[in-house]
Amino acid sequence: MLTSINPTMKAFAVLIPALLLAFSFDPLTPFIYLVFTIAVTFLFGKISFKRWLLVFSPFLLLAVSFAWMTMLHPSDTFSSGEVIFSLWSLEVTSDSFWAGISLGLRSLSFAALSLLFILTTDSTKFMLSLMQQCKLPPKLTFGILAGYRFLPTFRYELQVLKQAHRIRGVGRARGVKERLHQFRRYAIPLLANAIRKAERVALAMESKGFTGESNRTHYHEMSINTRDWIFVSVFFGMFLVSIFISYQLGILNIFGIEFEKY
Repeated sequence: MLTSINPTMKAFAVLIPALLLAFSFDPLTPFIYLVFTIAVTFLFGKISFKRWLLVFSPFLLLAVSFAWMTMLHPSDTFSSGEVIFSLWSLEVTSDSFWAGISLGLRSLSFAALSLLFILTTDSTKFMLSLMQQCKLPPKLTFGILAGYRFLPTFRYELQVLKQAHRIRGVGRARGVKERLHQFRRYAIPLLANAIRKAERVALAMESKGFTGESNRTHYHEMSINTRDWIFVSVFFGMFLVSIFISYQLGILNIFGIEFEKY
């Protein structure tokens, strides 16, 4: 299901809740949204858990680092409360502890939302959707697509260059000076090949009648249907639900301002 959602609508459904989560400083709101995002990713997307975990693991380490640094060096807003434990001359209070947990969970929520979009979205369809729904200029759209398609080619050409240099007896660079010289040996032929490929692509597009005008027909028509609006509504609605649950439990915190239920 996730792969069939319009990429532009999916981008809005992921980006706007992520921006709203940045204002939430309590741990429950990002935790609920994190669980919701992971559940949607695996229930409605054909994603390997091993692959997802492999990509998600670095963000987990970053989240733990953010949380730990926030606990040890909190701002004045979150420095009050009872002292939970101390590390040398640094004291971790209850407010700084929950602020660190909240920051870590927000970071994980951002990562989960990003992975949901990246792992379930085709890059070509995304650019076509931006061109058709968001009126992105065709010159910019096809330029980005062409550059994106060149990346695997550049990697292959770099491997060929390294093997060619190795056959001719050029050893690995050891010092800083040798590394700079090696970078120049690789950069010049790669840049020359890139210029030649760009010229060929430009001539091919011009020969096919590409003028860059916005008023054009499309072989792949990207449309927005009811399912896309439902998808966006569910993601916005779940954010409101998480805010409501935090408010009902009396722990809602927006920019350090606590909202207690009366």
